[in-house]
Amino acid sequence: MFSRLAQRYDMVNDVMSFGMHRKWKREAVRLALNGRSRAALVLDLCCGTGDMSFLAETMGASGVIGADFTLPMLAVARSRGRKERSRASFAAADALRLPFRDGVFDAVTVGYGLRNIADPQQALSEIRRVLAPAGRVVVLDFGKPENPLARSLYFAYLKTMMPAVGWIFHGDPETYLYIPASLERYPAQRGVEHMMREAGFVNARYENRLLGTMGLNIGEAPGEPPPSPRAKRGISSESEKIPRPSASE
Repeated sequence: MFSRLAQRYDMVNDVMSFGMHRKWKREAVRLALNGRSRAALVLDLCCGTGDMSFLAETMGASGVIGADFTLPMLAVARSRGRKERSRASFAAADALRLPFRDGVFDAVTVGYGLRNIADPQQALSEIRRVLAPAGRVVVLDFGKPENPLARSLYFAYLKTMMPAVGWIFHGDPETYLYIPASLERYPAQRGVEHMMREAGFVNARYENRLLGTMGLNIGEAPGEPPPSPRAKRGISSESEKIPRPSASE
């Protein structure tokens, strides 16, 4: 499904969020890099077309790897990278079995991706594995407002807006109905905070945006940061291979 959405993915995101997704992504990357050294290596998991990968690079990360299991999304990201002369690299990867060594990354970002992974708890455990001591993960995704009225209006908006957007951009009103359907199953802010603790993160917390319709979940790997930047990071050569996709579409 995500393969056929790739070419219009960014445009549709602008329409559905009235451009606000760009602000939320910028805030997510800022939270991930806050307090990190300028030598920070960032993994942008479920990177899609690369928005947050490029933001991490412009906001001071020394290295960025964008990972996704959808090859057409990665093709768009790589094309954008060439046009923007970005140094970010992109790799096909399975979020449930990341092809990176333990403790490699100083920060991990996940933008609108955890909700679509078949086993988000396992994905968080993998993120925890590849984070360096004191590394930080920030997950940006649709949320569930605590206020009953706001929640009802929000879900009504999604169930009305998604068919319209699908019909306008793809001639199929069911194209984006996976969003409200996946959100019904998704544990959202409070559930993801609990899952982060279960995966071994410390200082797990969340921040709401737009009355809780969007959530930013933050967690940190226990331990002290390395005393000096690592000159050479242990990125497995397997990152160039195409792992078996395992996130639900």
